[in-house]
Amino acid sequence: MRPATRCAATLSLLGAALVAGPAAAQSTVTVARQIDTDRYDPHISTARGTAEIMFMVGDTLVTLDYDMKTIRPGLAESWTVSDDGLTYTFKLKQGVKFCSGKAFTANDVKASIDRWLAHPKGVTKTRAGPVDALTVIDDHTLEYKLKQPYSELLFQMTQHNHTVLNIDQVNALGDDYGVKPFDGTGPYCMESWEPRNEVVMRKHVGYDWGPPFYEHKEAQVDKVVWKVVPEEGTRVASLKTGQIDVTQYVPYWAMAELEAMPNMSVSQAEAYFWTQYVGMKITRDGVSDEVVRKAINLAIDQKALAESVYFGLAEPAYAYISPKVLDYDAGMDLGHFGYDPDKARKMLDDAGWKPGSDGVRAKDGKRLSFRTYGFAGTLNRDMLEAMQGDLRKIGVEMNIEIHDATVIWGLLAKQDFDMYAMSYPYVSAGDALNLYFPSKNMPTPNRMNWENKQTDEWLSQANAALTDADRAALLGKVQRQVHDAAVWVPIVHEPLFLVSSAKLQPIRAHGIYGCGLYKGLGLAMK
Repeated sequence: MRPATRCAATLSLLGAALVAGPAAAQSTVTVARQIDTDRYDPHISTARGTAEIMFMVGDTLVTLDYDMKTIRPGLAESWTVSDDGLTYTFKLKQGVKFCSGKAFTANDVKASIDRWLAHPKGVTKTRAGPVDALTVIDDHTLEYKLKQPYSELLFQMTQHNHTVLNIDQVNALGDDYGVKPFDGTGPYCMESWEPRNEVVMRKHVGYDWGPPFYEHKEAQVDKVVWKVVPEEGTRVASLKTGQIDVTQYVPYWAMAELEAMPNMSVSQAEAYFWTQYVGMKITRDGVSDEVVRKAINLAIDQKALAESVYFGLAEPAYAYISPKVLDYDAGMDLGHFGYDPDKARKMLDDAGWKPGSDGVRAKDGKRLSFRTYGFAGTLNRDMLEAMQGDLRKIGVEMNIEIHDATVIWGLLAKQDFDMYAMSYPYVSAGDALNLYFPSKNMPTPNRMNWENKQTDEWLSQANAALTDADRAALLGKVQRQVHDAAVWVPIVHEPLFLVSSAKLQPIRAHGIYGCGLYKGLGLAMK
């Protein structure tokens, strides 16, 4: 990471002309966040910290409505899809400009996708689909041709990885791209970044091409400051005292108090898909046994976890994805998910896993004792410790190792674990399944080492489906298959709350990628 003094450059260095009124007339909103990210480059970062800034300082061709199922215009005002599903033709909005003043054209979209696909560190490139060719028809028409149909392309295009870049800035900054302020077409302009401290953005004067589901198409405040506030108690106190105006990072233990305060406004995202689970590396001793994995699932009391650790605000999860998400298969047999410790003990007894003198079961010299990685944080620790107690009751030992986020990703990459705790965002069943279960994604993010040719084939066919019904049917097969194998323990489907002070008008929370403010066009002073 470069020194903060180098990162805190302003857009004026990039030739931007930010027009603002007198200082006394300016409105400023301070947003609290829990952690920062390492780089503001949508092509090499999957972090929520990157996404929540990208959505506000940049734009995508299409956007996602509050229901998380309806595609709306973004930088594209309209689009058509060929009958064979291979060619998307986007008509782009005119009059759009980057914060630097550069006019937005179809060349910027093509250059952004080309850069992403060619980048040696580019992540989640599958969100771009199997691109064959991008053709600029004219300044405001782009032809996006695929090698084979990709039925979820428009949904994936709503994600922050599809943010359109100013390729001139990319080329000018070189290695500094992503650590200097981002030049985007979004409703706000990124003015400065002090790593692990704050991001400052100002209103993009002239911006009026926001998504149609917002009341306002332009920013209603002059300045937004994103402050990193790691401590839960400090975030709560800062809200109460007015030092912070809005945040989605409110600890569950504080929600009831804040909701009861007349000077606070609380909004819950109506559709939000972020699931907490514990995965099992099925190539390791013990958890390689499907009976053991099913017994572990039956031993965990999700309802009690939701009530105690999440203060009753999360929904107990008995499937890997939310039943509300696009293409969820409601016909799955989820009989081995849900709390039934007696059944779990009987299954292990029948399979020959017998308790030892210390109460831990063993078979053929192998003990059911598992190394489990978790992320640092009170919530994660409390969840794993509750699971540890549940598993002890059926003769399974969970050894917990908690690591900071700066360390755990490297440890996970080494694959020296049996189980791991993780949470993840998704926009559809296909989004979730295509991330975690293809063989090609081993060893990460397919940390379970799930390798199945049928899974790969069904996913490929689902991606290439020409109808919604065909896609849903194929994804349903994958869901039934991986749930039957019990490779995860689903814990809870998390909620998203936005809490704001009396200084602001009530804000409707969005659920995209865990970014409650999305474009930030709901921020307005009272």
